[in-house]
Parts: sequence; C-alpha cells; structure tokens
Amino acid sequence: MDPHLLRTYVTVARLASFSEAARELGYTQSAVSQHIAALEQDLGAPLLTRRPVAPTAAGERLLEHAGPLLLRLDAARADVVRMAAAPEHGLTLAAAPTALGPRVLAALPAAGVTLRVAARDEIPAAVATGTADLGLVDGLAAPSDPLRLTDIAPLTTHGVGEESVCVLLPDTHPLARRAGLRLGDLADARWLDAPDTALPLTQLRAANGGRGFRPSLRYEGTDVRVLTALAAAGHGLTLLPRPAATGVPGAVAVPVTEPRVVHRTELVHGGAPRGAAARVVDLLVPAASRS
Repeated sequence: MDPHLLRTYVTVARLASFSEAARELGYTQSAVSQHIAALEQDLGAPLLTRRPVAPTAAGERLLEHAGPLLLRLDAARADVVRMAAAPEHGLTLAAAPTALGPRVLAALPAAGVTLRVAARDEIPAAVATGTADLGLVDGLAAPSDPLRLTDIAPLTTHGVGEESVCVLLPDTHPLARRAGLRLGDLADARWLDAPDTALPLTQLRAANGGRGFRPSLRYEGTDVRVLTALAAAGHGLTLLPRPAATGVPGAVAVPVTEPRVVHRTELVHGGAPRGAAARVVDLLVPAASRS
C-alpha cells in the first residue's frame, strides 16, 4: 500500500472534500481523484462515496489502521534523521501542563529551548515524529508503576517524579475541612472534565473499578490556572498533583487517602538523546536507572 495514496485518502476523508484535500496537499483535484482510485483498485474495495464524500464501511476500517500506520512511518523517518543530525542543536520539549515541576524547569538550558505545553496524548507522537526532542507525560498510577503509553514507536521512558494527589474543592464545600478523602466516595460528585490539564476522568474511573466520575463541565485547554479557578468557583471537582492544587484562592486541596495512587511524571525520548536533550536527561534521570 503506497503511503502517499493513504495520506491522500485520510485527508479527503477528514475534509469530506476532494477539492479541499487538493488545496491542503498542494495537488490538483484530478491528482487527488487518481490517488483515491488507485488506492481503491489496490485494495479491491470502494473507500469513499462521492455525493456526499464520506467513507464506506471498508473506508472506515481503513481509517482505523491509517493513523497508526502513517504515524509509525513518520516516526521511522524522524528516527533516521535524528541519528544523522548534528549532535548540537536547540531543545524542543513537549510537556503536559502538570508535568512541569520545579526540578524539571531547573534542568532546562538557559538558552535555545522551545517549551511546548501540549495535550498528554499528543506528546509521545511529537517525540516519535521528531517535532519534539523530549517529552514529559504524566498521569495517575500506583506508586512506582510506569504509565501506560500508546505503543506508536520505539520510545524510551524514565520516571522522573512522583507526588501525592489532591482533590481541589471550593473552600465552602462541605468536605473542604477533611484531612483526607477516599476517591470512591466522590464518584457521584460533580467533576470537571479537563483531560489535558487535570488527571483525566478515565483514570479516576479506572482507579474506581470503572464506575462514576461523570463530568459537569468540560474544559478543553491546558492552562492550570483556568482549571483551578473553575474548581474554586464551584463548577466541579478536579484531581491534581499537590503542587498544582496548593495555594489556589477560594479553594482547598484535600489529599486522596484511598486508593493509594500518585501523580507520576515520565520523560520520553527516541533513540539516544544528543546535545541539550542528553544533558537534560542526565540531570533528570540517574545513570543507575538507565541501565
């Protein structure tokens, strides 16, 4: 299967238009039509209806495979280019907003750094495809347990920190004076759904046997201050690492006592880091843990 044809198909399916896909890809509309026809002939199945432009059942199945396949190809290209690149270059770090603790920030070089705050799910792909040299991902885990990352390419991960987690409540909330809270007791509360900023509700459900934690408001951003302001205003509870939940005006951070979980941060890279990236790895990851 020709990856160029597959990329054209994915673009047409995403935009639901041959002409818009041609404009985005820099092809003529005739060339896009030829790509789709060649792919359909290769696979022996119609992939798109034409009016309206939409995937067929076979086309939908191909889309399920196309994303990981194309990402893996991009990752392979980036890995080879990375090996051939000059060892000294600037550093691009992609990080989840709650992964940027003081220790991480202190390890960054004084100059030549691009810091990209991104959605958690985007970070491994950014490292795999070479748009970031290093990534910092975080999530909820049992103490010392690694995070479960999508297997999109040969990536190396190192644990760089674990912190306690807290439920952020308005200071007028009936539970705000508690010394600790059990997560399961809050499964039916009103929660903020902020998958790219707070610890995701899917992880809270997993820690509670797959039950509860329905959202009251969805926040599609990466600014922790906005999220904590929403919690303080009473729009819903949220779970954050202790440093991010502490000192919020109008809110109280109450530690989670059960289950025994932590906020874990991991450093992600592909291949052998070089230059500034290698120096950051040396500062954050003890040599003994890399053997």
